[in-house]
Amino acid sequence: MTRNPKIFFAFTAFFAAVIFLSSCGKETSPTTGWTYNDPRTGGFQVTPYQEQETGPGLVFIEGGTFVMGRTEQDVMFDWNNQPRRVTVSSFYMDETEVRNIDYVEYLYWLGRVFGETYPEVLRKALPDTLVWRERLAYNEPYVYNYLRHPAYRDYPVVGVSWVQAADYAAWRTDRVNEMILIREGILEWNPDQLNEDNFNTEAYLAGQYEGLVRENMRDLDPRGTGERRVRREDGILLPAYRLPTEAEWEFAALGLIGNTIYERIVERRLYPWNGAVLRSSERRTMGTIMANIQRGRGDLMGVAGNLNDAGEITVPVYAYWPNDYGLYNMAGNVNEWVKDVFRPLSHEDVADFRPFRGNVFQLPLLDDEGNIAPKDSLGRIIYRNVTAEESATRRNYRYADNIGHRDGEFASSIYFREEERLEEGDPGRLMYDYGVSSLINDEARVYKGGSWRDRPYWIVPGTRRFLDQNEATNDIGFRCAMTRVGSPVGY
Repeated sequence: MTRNPKIFFAFTAFFAAVIFLSSCGKETSPTTGWTYNDPRTGGFQVTPYQEQETGPGLVFIEGGTFVMGRTEQDVMFDWNNQPRRVTVSSFYMDETEVRNIDYVEYLYWLGRVFGETYPEVLRKALPDTLVWRERLAYNEPYVYNYLRHPAYRDYPVVGVSWVQAADYAAWRTDRVNEMILIREGILEWNPDQLNEDNFNTEAYLAGQYEGLVRENMRDLDPRGTGERRVRREDGILLPAYRLPTEAEWEFAALGLIGNTIYERIVERRLYPWNGAVLRSSERRTMGTIMANIQRGRGDLMGVAGNLNDAGEITVPVYAYWPNDYGLYNMAGNVNEWVKDVFRPLSHEDVADFRPFRGNVFQLPLLDDEGNIAPKDSLGRIIYRNVTAEESATRRNYRYADNIGHRDGEFASSIYFREEERLEEGDPGRLMYDYGVSSLINDEARVYKGGSWRDRPYWIVPGTRRFLDQNEATNDIGFRCAMTRVGSPVGY
């Protein structure tokens, strides 16, 4: 008899929770016989856990296998997206692109907390509104109005570099987890946070942020004080918000979950919807364009009186129809940053499971006593790259920086000779001669999705382009993702 995995996992989780609760905190370890949650046996605490909470703005994306890469004719002849079957874990992704109002909220918080002492923090985060300027076009109104005017409040933020987008995701993690602790009655509201005295998830878990405590967790350790801060083992705090990997973004954009019968994919999609045309075939919306794109030379929104996509530039993030995962504007409107570093042949090199290029493995900086070093002046834990000595006996990696592994590091260079190997950190003669014969280096980041100024070719999820991670344009935005912990099946 076959089992429905969703029903099976849901029943298993429910059954485990019932057993735990019925034991009134006296569950016994099946391996040692000692009682959990009992100060008399040492106070080892086991927290009942059923399901990861869905963070604000996120949609659950059930993972699986799919063919990543080219589905359209390679009209650019880049050959940088060869089809490759991979598997993506379940994860969460923002329902929409990050809006102007979301980013302005971020800027307001930075100004309130750091503006007086560290004004450079706010300046670093400001979008480049000058991206709207064009030498032979009059775009000055967007320079002054697009980011902050309420008319554009629900439009996607642009002029944001990859680095700024990653910083926003880290900030959002801390604000969401702080709100969770306030909601759970652990912390009080603290509107007077200033400089290093601000809530940071990693600093809190490392015991380097106290905050205004309302009521700590009960500590069953007989040697303790009877209370403790929240730990990762409690399952209360959410994983970090981050940029999606290229594979995650492409998988979510295709939305194949709505196009399968059991494990058979009925039609391999060209766009985030069925068919090979850009117009709706539904009776009520017949002929309406499905995405905010440039239809042809000089045609960005249609003819007056019947504006087809109704978007001269970008449009509100909830415009058009969501795909089968419930995600809006995964084609058109703005391109979106993803987490990966660009290499032309990444599809040939990356792993079959959770493919990604861009790993730099790090550890928290420790003090002389082996404890996590004090946080920095902005209230953040300091990280460092792992050393070659620390990973000398490992089989899965040997160095911290694996961005160029098999495509761009010193050993993969066509100029490499063993007797010329230099110390780690000295690039020597590398495969990608940046600024001379290539624009590719370790700061080239992938963006995908097509935009309001792109032709239909670029809204195919398998297409990919790159830009320096410190640069920004008026047609690139972003959305955040979050790792799914536990079962890949959403209950």
